[in-house]
Amino acid sequence: MVKILTALRVIVVYICAMIKVIVNLILLYLLYKLIFDLIIPVVKTTKQVKRQVGEMNSRMEEQMRQQQQYQDNFKSQQSAEKKVKADDYIDYEEVK
Repeated sequence: MVKILTALRVIVVYICAMIKVIVNLILLYLLYKLIFDLIIPVVKTTKQVKRQVGEMNSRMEEQMRQQQQYQDNFKSQQSAEKKVKADDYIDYEEVK
């Protein structure tokens, strides 16, 4: 009878050890899935979005610079035309 109880205890210990191993393997698998299916893609996507936002900001800044240059050129052109018009102006004299 003692041998049977001892054998049962050994079997229970082996079953508990196997359950622990299975639980640990499941936890490792879930950790692996979490890292490679969630964390790494999120990090890659975040880097890509930051890069694209930076590119878009640089393009917007370049467009703003071009627009500012165009406006400056337009204003200087208008002021040059005003100077030319001012020089070409002839005073009106009324003839009686």
